[in-house]
Amino acid sequence: MLIRLDMASATPIYVQLRNQIVMGIGTGALKVGKKLPTVRQMAADAGVNTMTVNKTYQLLKAEGFIEIDRRRGAVVNPVEDTAGVFREKLEGELALLGAEAKIKGMNEQEFLQLCETIFENLSGQTGSLQFG
Repeated sequence: MLIRLDMASATPIYVQLRNQIVMGIGTGALKVGKKLPTVRQMAADAGVNTMTVNKTYQLLKAEGFIEIDRRRGAVVNPVEDTAGVFREKLEGELALLGAEAKIKGMNEQEFLQLCETIFENLSGQTGSLQFG
């Protein structure tokens, strides 16, 4: 999986980068213990400012997807959601998506099937996440 950023998108670059790294972890393309590129290297590869990459890494750390060590750098190390914070966030986002789907004419079965298909596809999307 190659990191691709859409500079014309309304989604901030640091969020796009964060989302692609999370997808890489979720699909298994980025394994636990995998070292991410340095901030400077990722910025050079992606053609963005180092502050953008730093913001992404700090967000991923705060969300429990990576750990940052001065010697080893940024390393994939997802932390389990023991406090239920992620579950609460997920419930809120799914409630909103469910409401939007209902307004747009999607029935419950279609919504649930789509969620199930997406979740199943995450297991089938392996490969390596490439930076650059």
